[in-house]
Amino acid sequence: MLESNLPREMHMPQNRPHIILIMTDQQRFDTIGAWGCDYMVTPNIDRLAEEGVSFRQAYCPGATCIASRAAIFTGMYPHTTGVYSFNNWGKHRNWVQDLNAAGYFCANIGKMHFSPRDIAGGFHERVIVENPTNKTLDNGGADDDWGRFLTHHGQKRPNDRQRSDPDWLDKYQGVPWHLEERFHSDVFIGDAACAWIRNHQGDKPIFMQVGFTGPHEPWDPLQRHLDLYSGKQMPERVRRDGELDDKPPQHRARQQFQAEVNNEARIDVTRAADDDIGRMKRHYYANITTVDEKLGEVMAALEERGWLEDSLLVFCSDHGELLGDHDLAYKWLMYDPVVHVPLIVRYPGAAGSVDDLVSLMDIGPTILEAAGVEIPDYCEGRSLGPYLRGEEMEGREFVFAEDNYLVMMRNKDWKLVYYIGQEEGELYDLGQDPDELYNLWSDPQVAQSKAKLLAELLAWMTSSNYWASGYKRGERGRNRMRWPGRDNFLQGMSENERPRDGYF
Repeated sequence: MLESNLPREMHMPQNRPHIILIMTDQQRFDTIGAWGCDYMVTPNIDRLAEEGVSFRQAYCPGATCIASRAAIFTGMYPHTTGVYSFNNWGKHRNWVQDLNAAGYFCANIGKMHFSPRDIAGGFHERVIVENPTNKTLDNGGADDDWGRFLTHHGQKRPNDRQRSDPDWLDKYQGVPWHLEERFHSDVFIGDAACAWIRNHQGDKPIFMQVGFTGPHEPWDPLQRHLDLYSGKQMPERVRRDGELDDKPPQHRARQQFQAEVNNEARIDVTRAADDDIGRMKRHYYANITTVDEKLGEVMAALEERGWLEDSLLVFCSDHGELLGDHDLAYKWLMYDPVVHVPLIVRYPGAAGSVDDLVSLMDIGPTILEAAGVEIPDYCEGRSLGPYLRGEEMEGREFVFAEDNYLVMMRNKDWKLVYYIGQEEGELYDLGQDPDELYNLWSDPQVAQSKAKLLAELLAWMTSSNYWASGYKRGERGRNRMRWPGRDNFLQGMSENERPRDGYF
């Protein structure tokens, strides 16, 4: 969509906060020591949890990197943007551009996962890092900034070890970092972020996105962080014998694809013993500890610069990781280890924990509100500001995620996953089965609950499509869409009113 100027009536507050968004990649919800996960070593995330507001029931809008990030940064679900998978999304308007237009200096350090990769996307300055096993250079293209850093020092990014290492499948993606620490992608990102904080000049408020690549596979922690997990008891994987017999065929297809794919992501958890899973988890958790250390250094740099105390700092991950649960690895499907993610917001005077359902779609409106920037009507999240200010706020009834042809809706009691174009789907009674082991999609005893959920899904999808139609027409700001109002007349509500149906 074409960029346009801010509405003329917008007035900026005098003292706008610096805004820091720190994102990890593929970090599941149960990976924070302060959240009761005593097997984790995360002192700096723990500090954020102590000083900020922990949203313990936060869910991402997509089950893979780009589907989720495109939705987070545009404020619109895939059915509006068309970004259901690894699609180009750089042409869409995003709220970083709104911050830019409102006078913020915007910097990206690390992974944003724009597609195309090198667009500005509203940022004035970017240090671009993609997945560590990215092969753009090998395929004749230009490398990212981390890859150039390696090349300038006579190093190469690791790739194709499934071909060169005969024991690759036995390592289950657990491979400690093999070069000097400074060459690790997350160390590079953390160091670059700290250098930027210390050296940036200018008097504008800043928006800074720091995107760590970890703990995306392969799980390559610094060795000294892996050593911290030696001898630690690991959580058992969640599974049951014959579980996938009652699940849609895509679940076994994912198993087979990952076991046969000809790149470094090859993994076959069906042949893994419990000790193998334990070793895999130690590497994954230690990878988070590596990120945690750099997060602490970024916070220290913010403190030294005098930026931390009055800033809005948001910490989250784009999606989670199955880590052997359900005899599966990685993402793609809508299990809670994939869609349930960490979210902590640090803001002056705000601390505590929230158990209401929230979505990462709420990050954009929260940031825009804090910056004094009008939230576009097409943004389908809502600001978390009332939680941060200690005000009463009615929790969401449902959260939603879309990825490829899967559509997930979840409340605190049920999860439904609709597969577009096929009869099979997923339905879980979360009160009785929080681990999602028993699929009730075809169970006649819950047919009434399933029908009600499908009706709710239809109501959400049609409402969302209608309300976002202004964006699809190329409009921005107030949509002036008609909506049933107090008089229920065809002309609907006035342009200053918004629907209040629980979805928006």
